[in-house]
Amino acid sequence: MNLGKYPVLLAPMEDVTDQAFRLMCKQFGADMVYTEFVSSDALIRHVNKTKEKLVISDEERPVVIQIYGKDPAAMREAAQICETSHPDIIDLNFGCPVKKVAGKGAGAGMLRNIPLMLEITREVVKAVEVPVTVKTRLGWDHENKIIVELAEALQDCGIAALAIHGRTRNQMYTGEADWTLIGEVKNNPRMHIPIIGNGDITSAETAKEKLDRYGVDGIMVGRAAIGRPWIFREIKHFLETGTALLPLSPVFQLECLKEVVKESVGRLDERRGILHIRRHLAASPLFKGINNFKETRIAMLRAETMAALFAIMDTIPEKITESHEKNNL
Repeated sequence: MNLGKYPVLLAPMEDVTDQAFRLMCKQFGADMVYTEFVSSDALIRHVNKTKEKLVISDEERPVVIQIYGKDPAAMREAAQICETSHPDIIDLNFGCPVKKVAGKGAGAGMLRNIPLMLEITREVVKAVEVPVTVKTRLGWDHENKIIVELAEALQDCGIAALAIHGRTRNQMYTGEADWTLIGEVKNNPRMHIPIIGNGDITSAETAKEKLDRYGVDGIMVGRAAIGRPWIFREIKHFLETGTALLPLSPVFQLECLKEVVKESVGRLDERRGILHIRRHLAASPLFKGINNFKETRIAMLRAETMAALFAIMDTIPEKITESHEKNNL
């Protein structure tokens, strides 16, 4: 699969990378997008909410369905179910650090049971025809950064690519991502599969710096894309031209966020769609630095209808202008 000279991928994120958001990121230049985490146990029990995560469209291709779990048989069956949705890739989540996943031995919890991780990987690779990839972390904790040896073992299981988040499970999302070991994996002469780097890609400049310094085959953007799907356009433009993209207008950015709201509401319903999208509104950098914005933010996150929410959002360009004028005095 050719993703171009500078592959930039949207990381899988629970309650974030639903289809509406994936499509928006794709429109802004994401070269590949990932679904939310899909529980293998829930999928083989045919839980409707989980099966809904398998809905993908041709417009978002290439698209990856990511599954997690700790039982080889369940992961094998779940992968086969996923294959019926015709994803371009099936990815194995061995990196999610949250307690409800890792604490039960799945996700990054697999970093404490490498033999089981490798067994699951081999089973899934044998079970499906589509390429299988893995996303994981440096190790469980600072004393157990095992990624260099683990990468070779995973490659031997037959995976097509490996994405590495530059933190341990114990770090969660704190501190700085350590890319040195990601670079070590990439530069290991025994490695021949693509290595994707993940962690702290927050701007076009950091994306280029990581690509240049560590030589990875691609980069993955996670939390920095929440409420900011246009980051992919910024990164791609900088990588291709060496110059920064002119800032997108606040009105344009607001319209993008409105589109994500509309898609979410259309996919779910008004109440659930707005609830689902509040995380994007809360995290968007568009609202940072606006003077006296607290009340507007609270009102925006409490709005229960699209009409009420959009009425509040329509007042924001004026507030941004006022803030700029006041700050430049």
